[in-house]
Amino acid sequence: MRTASLERGQGVDHFPAPKPGTCPISGRFLANPGGSPQYLRVLERRNRADAPHEDLVDHLVRSTPLQRGEATRVVLDVLAYFDETTEEFVRRRHRELQSQGLRNEEIFERIRHEMPHRAVAPPDLSARQLRRLVYG
Repeated sequence: MRTASLERGQGVDHFPAPKPGTCPISGRFLANPGGSPQYLRVLERRNRADAPHEDLVDHLVRSTPLQRGEATRVVLDVLAYFDETTEEFVRRRHRELQSQGLRNEEIFERIRHEMPHRAVAPPDLSARQLRRLVYG
């Protein structure tokens, strides 16, 4: 929205504040407006003095076409991904695979095959143990 300033005769831009749960740029609804808990853990660690990641952000800015803000977001995304607990990983993958239309037998089998390839491989869990992580 553009309004005119009577004193200077120049236009002034006024952008309304974004609604909670919407993207401030496009206005589309966000999938996870509250942010994920593991993201919050990463941000808490990032703000501590003993876990700086500025050198990694600097490296990404130098070696890729990313701007500083984008590189910071990439670093936070990667750290949040690897900060997931086994339970969070199993629940997230179950939701993702279920949204693709897969059945639970296929989902739990696929998750069992993916888990050893995590950065820190959890113990081998049976389909029953995975089902308990998802459904309680």
